[in-house]
Amino acid sequence: MSQSTAADQPGGEPEQKSNGMFGGLLLFLRQVIAELRKVHTPTRRELVQYTLVVLVFVAFMMGLISLLDFGFGQLAMLVFGDGAIAS
Repeated sequence: MSQSTAADQPGGEPEQKSNGMFGGLLLFLRQVIAELRKVHTPTRRELVQYTLVVLVFVAFMMGLISLLDFGFGQLAMLVFGDGAIAS
């Protein structure tokens, strides 16, 4: 009977060697640096466009929530108040 390791079999993961106490930390830092090199920095035009999209969305949501708040407030005054709609 022959013995084989996970690295010998297709689809198996290779064994990771222990690099001492700081091996995992160094591996983590190397992977972080590798991922940071993949980051795309937006151009000035893209940055302005993204900022405007966010500001328009926030303004829209503020308006929507304000209208809902006003409507529910009027409904609460109608149900629990004196029955007159406040203006």
